[in-house]
Amino acid sequence: MNAPVERKTLTAAQRRALLATPAGWIACGLGSGLAPVAQGTFGSLAAILPWLLLRELSLPLNLLAIVLGFVLGVWACEMAGRALGVDDHRALVWDEFVGQWIALLPALLAPWWAIVLGFALFRLFDVWKPWPIREFDRRLKGGLGVMVDDVIAGVFAAVVLAIALPFLH
Repeated sequence: MNAPVERKTLTAAQRRALLATPAGWIACGLGSGLAPVAQGTFGSLAAILPWLLLRELSLPLNLLAIVLGFVLGVWACEMAGRALGVDDHRALVWDEFVGQWIALLPALLAPWWAIVLGFALFRLFDVWKPWPIREFDRRLKGGLGVMVDDVIAGVFAAVVLAIALPFLH
């Protein structure tokens, strides 16, 4: 049986199904994934707001929040994907939240412009999907598949940001 073809925009019924459950709200990034275009970018931007609160926490607590966010995202994106009838609809942007938080780890103690650079780097790796990100994106399905490629994109962005920051100060 062939997987359903992803529609670029949600129907009214799909929106209602998505927003009818806590899993749907979480998976669509508290509504940021419902933007009419550039859902991943809107999700990544929305992720910065809770990250500003996380920024006040220690590194171990940040890492715990990321792990918990990942586990929550696997569940929420799995449930929301089932409700929508697709594995990874572009409205499901909780993966951008977790990936963006990972990308911004080196910016915890850095100036404001490091947040902008971390955001740009994450979007670059998330859209470009160099190896092995593309392989994980192709092979993994369901909630785990939604989350993993953005986690790896976040790690790539964090590494580049960590390397760049000492040279940009």
